[in-house]
Amino acid sequence: MSDKENIFQRIKQGISDMCYIWAKEMRTTFTDEGVLIFFILVPILYPLLYSWAYSSERVENVPVAIIDMSHSKTSREFIRELDASPDVKVTYHCNSIDEAKDLVAKQIVHGFLYFPPDFEQVLFRFQQSHVSVYCNMSFMLTYKAIYQSAQAVSSNMNKAIQIRLSGNYTNREDQITTQPLEFADVPVFNSTAGYGSFLIPCVLILIIQQTLLLGIGLSAGTARETNRYQDLVPVSKHYNGIFRIVLGKSLCYLMIYAVMSAYLVIIVPRIFGFNTLLTEDSPLIPFLTPYLLSCIFFGMMLSCLVRYRENVILLVVFTSLPFLFLSGISWPQSSIPGMWQGIAALIPSTFGIRGFVRMNSMGATLADIKTEYQALWIQVVVYFFMTCIVYRFQIIQARRHANERINILKEKAKQAKDKISL
Repeated sequence: MSDKENIFQRIKQGISDMCYIWAKEMRTTFTDEGVLIFFILVPILYPLLYSWAYSSERVENVPVAIIDMSHSKTSREFIRELDASPDVKVTYHCNSIDEAKDLVAKQIVHGFLYFPPDFEQVLFRFQQSHVSVYCNMSFMLTYKAIYQSAQAVSSNMNKAIQIRLSGNYTNREDQITTQPLEFADVPVFNSTAGYGSFLIPCVLILIIQQTLLLGIGLSAGTARETNRYQDLVPVSKHYNGIFRIVLGKSLCYLMIYAVMSAYLVIIVPRIFGFNTLLTEDSPLIPFLTPYLLSCIFFGMMLSCLVRYRENVILLVVFTSLPFLFLSGISWPQSSIPGMWQGIAALIPSTFGIRGFVRMNSMGATLADIKTEYQALWIQVVVYFFMTCIVYRFQIIQARRHANERINILKEKAKQAKDKISL
């Protein structure tokens, strides 16, 4: 056989082994309940639950309590205007701060306003009076509704006081008095100013990475538990090569998550009506391709640390919130210390979230997210070769264990033969 035919035969055998490994990994995915949950059920159901929680984008009629120690005309006017706002509803009147705190602790109300006894008298003395607003900060949507409603009522009453004291004769003079510098508040990109439209795209991209890490790790734990020597790679003629193993496994994960990613980033936001600037011309596929590959190779590289199926949950689940913060979405990137920025650069979701949010919320092109796009491809190359190194070590280790087992069997056979000859 010539060298050319030999090379062709080796390539053919490598492709055949890769397809065998792909088919085996695909079969394992759909027969292993744990892997099936993390690869299919969690990406389908968890985004629906999370999106449903923020689908309203804003809350209305948030219950608040009032502590009116002033009992004045001005305080009652403030309370009426607050209750008339669409976001807040006055449901309780309390006699002390302790009583209002008890209602907040029981989740009966989400905040309360306190009017001091001299609230109106201070205003009549042409001094600055105060209204104290106490909010439950455990839920940002209710905090935002209470605080902004109280601020809006306060601003309107301030304007009315300014007009009353100005002595103007025309409405135009009143307008200039209360607003000498006119401004227009126009929300850019996130036109509804909703928390869901801001947060959900970040979470969807993070779900792709975390479920991939969980599923790949769980599959690795199963492979070790079913192997006699706790090896990640079985001793088989089909597993006789690094690239065929890595490419066969990664092809399985890529095919599954090509479908799941389309569901997550396209269908879920449209089901709940979140704002998106993604169009048919958006570079979604070119961007998601390196992101998926980097997550897959990152997960396969880390799977060498998984000895038992339960370990992957300890290694991955608790990292979800830190990974979200390190992406620079909720924690400003400029405020992240250099050490943590270096750690963030090692995680695919960091660049995946930044790039996708700019495409989804700002209509960015690949040229606009060039830094994130190039960083993801660099991660693909680096993690691919690191995965190959890991699996090369696993192959050597599996062969060593197999040879040790063969030597033990030979030694036992030799001892048995010696006993028979005696």
